[in-house]
Amino acid sequence: MFIVIDTNVFIAALIKNSLTRELILNTKARILFPELILDELRNHEQEIIKKSGISRQEYLFILSKLLKYVMVVPSELCLPFKEKAKEIMDKIDPDDSVFIATSLAFGKCVIWSDDKHFKKQKFVKIITTKDMSKNYKKR
Repeated sequence: MFIVIDTNVFIAALIKNSLTRELILNTKARILFPELILDELRNHEQEIIKKSGISRQEYLFILSKLLKYVMVVPSELCLPFKEKAKEIMDKIDPDDSVFIATSLAFGKCVIWSDDKHFKKQKFVKIITTKDMSKNYKKR
């Protein structure tokens, strides 16, 4: 099973050794992460480091560890689904269309997000961290 993880969930795992991090490291599901989001992580690196209270070296270590458990999806793979994704998210949050496009590229797989606005669209199933902890078995 494939699950697309949104940026905020991934950042939560970077900031704190928590249930979210444990789920990423231990779920049997294959977690997908849009390549485009790596730029967003780079842009917010200092903010994430500050919030987490760790050094840059620790941050890079945790980031590399988490990235071992996700499949970074190349942007080119999602291009054929870009317009449909924009149409779905246009009136909700166009910036999040990348997650819809990634989901569509993998057969309309679920998206893991704790953002309530994602549930406004009905095209792709959305699961929360709570859903993940209940429903997805560990490795």
